Amino acid sequence: MAARQHARQADIPATCRSCEARRAGLCGALRVRQLAELAKASSRHEVLAATELADDGTYSNVLSGIVKLTRNLSDGRQQIVGFHFAPDFLGRPFGAKRPIRAEALTKVALCSFPKTIIERMLDDSPKLGQNLLNHALNKLDEARDWMAALGRKTASEKVASFLLMIARNIDPAYHPASSISFDLPLTRADIADFLGLTIETVSRELSRLKFDGVIRIVNKRHISLASMVQLEERCGD
Repeated sequence: MAARQHARQADIPATCRSCEARRAGLCGALRVRQLAELAKASSRHEVLAATELADDGTYSNVLSGIVKLTRNLSDGRQQIVGFHFAPDFLGRPFGAKRPIRAEALTKVALCSFPKTIIERMLDDSPKLGQNLLNHALNKLDEARDWMAALGRKTASEKVASFLLMIARNIDPAYHPASSISFDLPLTRADIADFLGLTIETVSRELSRLKFDGVIRIVNKRHISLASMVQLEERCGD
């Protein structure tokens, strides 16, 4: 049994063995043969912050970094509508194009592959379709959570919820009692835009969290949490 498992592990492409997307993302549903086929057709690359991710006939796994999703109105106004973190999947199988723009918020590492391969594999692998459905449902749940947050939470709860979302996704394996540090990927103006607040309100609520000992702020963008439990308690959930 152990020998067979070792052999299967050896058959997995080297680039895939330590990839988070294989364990917790889309590729976790693929058989070794499919994984090898996908690896041959895939390419890993990095894009710089503020680079738009064009719909160029490929799907991608996010390996690191943060992708910002925005919706532009006809008069040029823009609304941030969501984020993608590792190991999220970028793409919309079998779907028509939607007016959502994806942009690298930080430097982002991607593993990209042709859409045709994934769409063909969907016919052969029910588990792959289940993974895509679960991913879509998780994103729907996140959107509903933010609808509730933006519609009903106080300014203080909104800012705390935003920080908690970033902290959890920067380190998905976090433990609530452990410390964590990260750089805010958005400016205060972008945070205000996403949360429906003013820049002054965002700054005031960050200062309040700092004064209460929930967070430490260094150079305006670097955030440290001694424990995420304190931050969770400020979210109003």
